[in-house]
Amino acid sequence: MALRGLAHSGPSSRGPSEEAVAAAEERRAPVVVAAGAVREDDEEDDGRGRGLLRWDGFSAWLHCVCVVGFDLELGQAVEVIYPQHSKLTDKEKTNICYLSFPDSNSGCLGDTQFCFRFRQSSGRRVSLHCLLDQFDKDLPVYLKDPAYFYGYVYFRQVRDKTLKRGYFQKSLVLISKLPYIHFFHTVLKQIAPEYFEKSEPYLEAACNDVDQWPAPVPGKTLHLPIMGVVMKANTHISVILPTVHEVDLFRCFCPVFLHSQMLWELVLLGEPLVVMAPSPSESSETVLALINCISPLKYVSDFRPYFTIHDSEFKEYTTRTQAPPSVILGVTNPFFAKTLQHWPHIIRIGDLKPAGEIPKQVKVKKLKNLKTLDSKPGVYTSYKPYLNRDEEIIKQLQKGVQQKRPSEAQSVILRRYFLELTQSFIIPLERYVASLMPLQKSISPWKSPPQLRQFLPEEFMKTLEKTGPQLTSRIKGDWIGLYRHFLKSPNFDGWFKTRRKEMTQKLEALHLEALCEEDLLLWTQKHTEVETVDLVLKLKNKLLQADREHLPVKPETMEKLRTHIDAIIFALPEDLQGILLKTGMT
Repeated sequence: MALRGLAHSGPSSRGPSEEAVAAAEERRAPVVVAAGAVREDDEEDDGRGRGLLRWDGFSAWLHCVCVVGFDLELGQAVEVIYPQHSKLTDKEKTNICYLSFPDSNSGCLGDTQFCFRFRQSSGRRVSLHCLLDQFDKDLPVYLKDPAYFYGYVYFRQVRDKTLKRGYFQKSLVLISKLPYIHFFHTVLKQIAPEYFEKSEPYLEAACNDVDQWPAPVPGKTLHLPIMGVVMKANTHISVILPTVHEVDLFRCFCPVFLHSQMLWELVLLGEPLVVMAPSPSESSETVLALINCISPLKYVSDFRPYFTIHDSEFKEYTTRTQAPPSVILGVTNPFFAKTLQHWPHIIRIGDLKPAGEIPKQVKVKKLKNLKTLDSKPGVYTSYKPYLNRDEEIIKQLQKGVQQKRPSEAQSVILRRYFLELTQSFIIPLERYVASLMPLQKSISPWKSPPQLRQFLPEEFMKTLEKTGPQLTSRIKGDWIGLYRHFLKSPNFDGWFKTRRKEMTQKLEALHLEALCEEDLLLWTQKHTEVETVDLVLKLKNKLLQADREHLPVKPETMEKLRTHIDAIIFALPEDLQGILLKTGMT
């Protein structure tokens, strides 16, 4: 069974470098276009439907917008929450306060953008307006998780002698369940500078614009007016979702690209990992790049693009009384060098260089060398990779640097490399799991759908000799050891639960199709009235289940089953017809 979502590259006359440059040009999103642009889908339904209440459109994109300022007596404080009816618990407000400001040691003068992620308070009801669940299958797998909020920050710190502290410090923060990182950063670039000049009336106008946006339907080109009234010009952001989640992969991996394959292994295996960076921008971009590198496999553990000592999970994640959890943390406070020095894998990076420049490559160092706050950049770990290093990709990237190939093109090359590596690793698992599926001929319309066979690790290992990753990957090494480790990881659990659910739903869908092929009316003629009523109720439940669980059933199959149900009902006495027509949905 083919791995869904993987890129298949067909024959091309262009070399990989030329293809990368071309692909990089195509992937640049979102794009700001001039006012008055004509919508490509004017006549199509905008996805919102009719009769929505005020703020329903806003809630499809954002939970709320916060302004976080610095108070001399209180420290960081939420000054504004918009819309005003938006609900945040005290714990969530505290997290937003501290995560919206860089640590004091970062020295971020001017404007800085970054993102963070925090756990929703327990007991919070999942918003019915957020379309995350509806479009779950279209989102990048490594970012799906409705139990978390994302915070997108535009922080400004400038000298101001009129203030007691001598600095103006404020953050405009978008809180959303949607992981559209690049997109929301682009939105902030449009509205934040103007907001700092014009304050709340401007923010209200911008939120009103967002409320008019069509729903975030992945794969469609959306034209989203922003800053309309106050700017006195209709600026549109034209964006294709979900490509906007992507980060500049090569820029983030640039200081450590010699070790990118080892980092891929660490992320794949769900190992505890800390990124120590000079600023929240670098930490958040690097953490997201790490999560991205095993795509389309979902990273199921927690990850925090920017994490502070004030975070509500600080004690949970820094305790020494138990092994570090499976999580990736991005930190900037030097205090973490001491607090997290018991963690098994630490990446310490310097300032990320602008596109076109390459920093000195960091070395893999032993953890005992990470003792002081001024430790040099490096990958601090005693981990020994299972796979041999792929020298070809390193040469290709180094050649790109020498030729001053654009960073976007380098990212395409690196992303393709990670994708092919993940594909080579996952396909043997996909093939084995597909073999656990019962044969279609074993599906009887008059019996419950058959069960999947059990996943047996040793049975899977035996398949690797003939159908292992060596069929698609040139990389040598201890693939068996890597699989054994992976089968004990959270990422395997998450992947297998998803595949098992998909296959169970497929069995249910095949069972429905088998029922549709039967002459059900003829069956009822050979059975009692009670048995016929029981059959109708079961068929109605099947329809409800198919709709509720989004089973992969063709519309014509559903319609055929409804026709069968109606035919059976109308063949029954009138008193039963009335009862059955009112029961459930047909």
